[in-house]
Amino acid sequence: MSQDKIGRRDFLGKAAVAFLGIQMIPSRVLGRGGVAPSGKINMAIIGNGLISGGHRNHFAWCPQTQVLALCDVHKGRLDSAKKHVDSVNKRRSDVGQVPVFTTEDYQEILDRDDIDAVTVCTPDHWHVQIALKAIQAGKAVYVEKPMSLTIEEGRILADAVKKSDGILQVGSQQRSEWAFRKAAELVRNGYIGNVHTIKTGIGVFPPEPKDLKEEPIPEGFNYDKWLGQTPWRPYNAERVLGDYGGGWRRFYEYGIRKEGDWGAHHFDIIQWALGMDDSGPTDFYPEGANGSKFRHYKYENGPTVFVNTPMKNRHMIHFIGEEGEILVSRDGRIETSPVSLRTLPMRSNDVRLQVSNDHRGNFLEAIIYGKKNICTAEIGHRSATVCHLMSFARRLKTHVKWDPKKERVIDNPAAAAMMSRPRRSPYFLGA
Repeated sequence: MSQDKIGRRDFLGKAAVAFLGIQMIPSRVLGRGGVAPSGKINMAIIGNGLISGGHRNHFAWCPQTQVLALCDVHKGRLDSAKKHVDSVNKRRSDVGQVPVFTTEDYQEILDRDDIDAVTVCTPDHWHVQIALKAIQAGKAVYVEKPMSLTIEEGRILADAVKKSDGILQVGSQQRSEWAFRKAAELVRNGYIGNVHTIKTGIGVFPPEPKDLKEEPIPEGFNYDKWLGQTPWRPYNAERVLGDYGGGWRRFYEYGIRKEGDWGAHHFDIIQWALGMDDSGPTDFYPEGANGSKFRHYKYENGPTVFVNTPMKNRHMIHFIGEEGEILVSRDGRIETSPVSLRTLPMRSNDVRLQVSNDHRGNFLEAIIYGKKNICTAEIGHRSATVCHLMSFARRLKTHVKWDPKKERVIDNPAAAAMMSRPRRSPYFLGA
């Protein structure tokens, strides 16, 4: 990290203290210029579809931030997002009435010296491309999960962040929920003994649509740019639909279906609980393998994780050890056996995991104070790798063996080939 960046971050920390917490802080947090008149961290939201709403609203209202720029290839969504931010700004007395900049070209945002940080809320196939360029431009990055479309590009991004000493947080917000942190600490410190089995449910999408009829591309929608690196396909509204019930998430061109949807959340927590943030499982199996009707993966000398098993009391993750069990879900739902574990005070010598009660707030703390992101690029890459490999085993209907140290597939050329994908011109990584 440059001395300029170090000095700037130190200045921000002192400013935050001076203004009672982090009420008013300078925006040029990354050391590339002067102090913005707004005295805020200047944010841009890249991708303004379904998932962006919570981020956009948070950063538009947050006392420490101001949304200055928006990007989307769909003019209707872009106009709607601008209307929202403009409305918030009119009601805030602590921000200047600076017009919100809009564009369909994210590079125009990254080229601006007055933008400090970006959120990447695009479909999965654009995550690494934009995040990589943003890191190279000196921006702090909050990128939605799963971090990558392929294992190869995930490694490229993680290495780039490390090399630049940049700030990147992956949107694995379950790490910022008390119940998941409590469950992970109990597992990590042996309170249920040796964990031999973990169950999780990630749901299913409807089958990937086939033979979609070509439809006219709507006016104001840059469909070619939406497709980006992925193969050209005739436009159909169902292909680009932003829908939690499927939409573009149903297509392998743009993601990895449920493994990259709920799997990116739950597999990430399992990694955290097992102390595997810099490693991962070694063996991945499809349905029917080893006599199990559930697909599953195994850690070397560790537990087996069964995917989409029936979940007790509709919980999300179920840890089973030799001396107890833990079931955990969102909104503070946690059940333990024995029951006393739920409220048991931790021992003084226990491993304690990073506390973050707000994943977006943690992102800002990394910018202001240099605090560690609770889900870094390396962590995001490792968790996404689990998602990818589980998807390989399911799609190929075969065992996939993985070396997490060398990050390579062992003796399975078909699975190894899936670690990367061809990129459509001119959407080459880093171009």
